[in-house]
Amino acid sequence: MQEQVVLVTGASSGIGAAIAQDLATQGGFYVFAAARRMDRLEQLRTKHIEPLYLDLTDHDSIQAAVTHIMASKKRVDVLVNNAGYGLYGAVEGVIIEEARHQFEVNVFGLGRMTQAILPIMRQQRSGRIINVSSVAGKVSTPMAGWYSASKHAVEALSDALRGEVQRFGIKVSVIEPGAIRTEFEEVALGELSKTDEANVYRDMAAAFAKLVGNNYRRAPQADVVARAVRHAVTARHPRLRYALPMDSRTFIFLRGLLGDRLLDRMILSQLRG
Repeated sequence: MQEQVVLVTGASSGIGAAIAQDLATQGGFYVFAAARRMDRLEQLRTKHIEPLYLDLTDHDSIQAAVTHIMASKKRVDVLVNNAGYGLYGAVEGVIIEEARHQFEVNVFGLGRMTQAILPIMRQQRSGRIINVSSVAGKVSTPMAGWYSASKHAVEALSDALRGEVQRFGIKVSVIEPGAIRTEFEEVALGELSKTDEANVYRDMAAAFAKLVGNNYRRAPQADVVARAVRHAVTARHPRLRYALPMDSRTFIFLRGLLGDRLLDRMILSQLRG
């Protein structure tokens, strides 16, 4: 059988690297592991994983990557839009230029990549698009407003896209991870200390950092997400959404059960400095 061709963005570390390695070891997949950090990508190179330079904020970089894939493999069966990063801080304190760049990567980068791949999948009359969102795309908390906003956007785009491309044989699934042990926590909390300019939020920011740190210390490894992506790629009828691990599903369930006001009280009770 012909290998399925997979493109994974943000594959140089963490969840993206885990997804690329998991699919490559299953058999039947050839994975283009794409990111900017080629030194890290080269560590993933195997018979079934090919590193590929990709900058999602650069249209020419995206076109060059797609051109290379098509010249090499003539098709794209799976797109995993995984690239993204966290930016924590009070809505008032985060510099707008920093928030805008996060949207450039998390939302518009995903959009550019999807637009570049869809004509190929439509011509094939088949394909899978897996968008890695976050539990934050469903439930926003203080100090994560800008990040949550970007992931809310991913959720909305995915819902619209799913209905648009179904008639072309293309399936769309969303992955909604909670705390997963990767470099994400370090990057996001590092931004928290840099962007929290409004001192009136300092006590809440400190409590938030402590809470996030505790959550990530007991978080599962990225292979939990990789297995969910594998199911979304291989299942005849993949789920529309995969919320994981269990605490993420619980958090989303509590929003529906408690309503916004009670959930706010529960969250704020944990963020008192």
